[in-house]
Amino acid sequence: MANKVSNFSDLIQRVAASCLLHPLAAGRHDPADAPENRAAEQEAYDEYDSEEEEDEEREGFGVWEENQGEGRADHRVMEMEMLMSEVFETVSSMKRAYVSLQEAHCPWDSDKMRMADVAVVSELRRLGVLRERFRRKVGRRAGGGAHGPVAATLREVVAPYEAAVEDLKRAVKAREVEVENLKEKLKSATSLSKKGRFQSKKKVSCSQGQVASLPSPDLFEGTMGVVKEASKSFTAMLLSLMRSAHWDIAAAVRSIEAATAATGAAADTAISVVGAHHAKYALESYVCRKVFQGFDHETFYIDGSLSSLLHPDQYRRDCFAQYRDMKAMDPVELLGILPTCHFGKFCTKKYLAIVHPKMEESLFGDLEHRRQVLAGNHPRSHFYGEFLGLAKAVWLLHLLAFSLDPPPSHFEASRGADFYPQYMESVIRYSSGRVPPDQIVGFPVSPGFKLGNGSVVKARVYLVSRS
Repeated sequence: MANKVSNFSDLIQRVAASCLLHPLAAGRHDPADAPENRAAEQEAYDEYDSEEEEDEEREGFGVWEENQGEGRADHRVMEMEMLMSEVFETVSSMKRAYVSLQEAHCPWDSDKMRMADVAVVSELRRLGVLRERFRRKVGRRAGGGAHGPVAATLREVVAPYEAAVEDLKRAVKAREVEVENLKEKLKSATSLSKKGRFQSKKKVSCSQGQVASLPSPDLFEGTMGVVKEASKSFTAMLLSLMRSAHWDIAAAVRSIEAATAATGAAADTAISVVGAHHAKYALESYVCRKVFQGFDHETFYIDGSLSSLLHPDQYRRDCFAQYRDMKAMDPVELLGILPTCHFGKFCTKKYLAIVHPKMEESLFGDLEHRRQVLAGNHPRSHFYGEFLGLAKAVWLLHLLAFSLDPPPSHFEASRGADFYPQYMESVIRYSSGRVPPDQIVGFPVSPGFKLGNGSVVKARVYLVSRS
């Protein structure tokens, strides 16, 4: 503006000087000076006009840039307000999901627990996304291009997806366990369908919950078949969990063999022939040995009751009445109502005997099952439900054994004993259909029973070569 004033004053001075030096008169004309004066005056006017246009353009651009800056600032403020509202909404949702997670702990509800856990993780991931949005906006304004912040941002963006992949891997492992169990059940059902018509009808009727009016040896044999299938199913699940936890299966088999061996040499002889595909038989032997321990006593030595000796007839009637009442009941529902009944105490004792604390911690990552069992409760998990199926089958077999008169005698094959087909059954199927003559008992898998009518429930054994 100062330039504009100075130029204007110079122009006035030039015009005034020209008028004083060359005064105008009527009829006077100076041809020599007129073009020069007109050219100078025109040049001054042009210079003034161009400078004035440039000043106006500069002022216009300044106003436009100022308006653009204010618009961008308003847009950034709106974006931040929207982002903060989303943050507050997400935090509130996470708080509600966490409250649901706490409520699902007591009383314990696995379904609600799983839903609440998914909700909490979802809201945490949403917060992570909002944080990344904020950091990207701040980084864009700062114009930074360093590799460190970019790499950190990428790691934080990828972290939720890595967590999701780990969750999917755990879900796949659980599905693999279910598939293994279904395969074992299918194999068992196929083997049952190949047996005689009379035995198949008897076992199917037992599995469908048809309760006989009186205890009988046939009913006992059918119940023993249910025990065998339940032990196979539980063992298959336990073995799958051990493999998923990267157990050394061969070392576990050696430990089981050593526990049943009479001498160290016998244990080494058996180990050299037990293949990796036969580990399930060693594990089933361990489970059956634990669950059948104390079978000869009327309460599995849970207490010192002698009712079977003091009032034998009444006790037999009571045992069969309990069998009829419990046959069609779901063990999970029963223990949900009466967690400390005799059957509940039996389940507590056998679970603690079968599943060692270190085993449970390696399989599940914690000791939650054990804590609940020691507190007198019974977990509502798939693994514990499979165990309850085996426990119920053995408990019903025990009730039937003390309902019969005379009660069946319990026997078990010993390591190194000769194979007697009338008392033993090999768990390994041979291509010829017959057991070779040089086979002896490597280790017992499940016990056998001799009934009062002379029939025998064969003991299941794992056979090895005598040499």
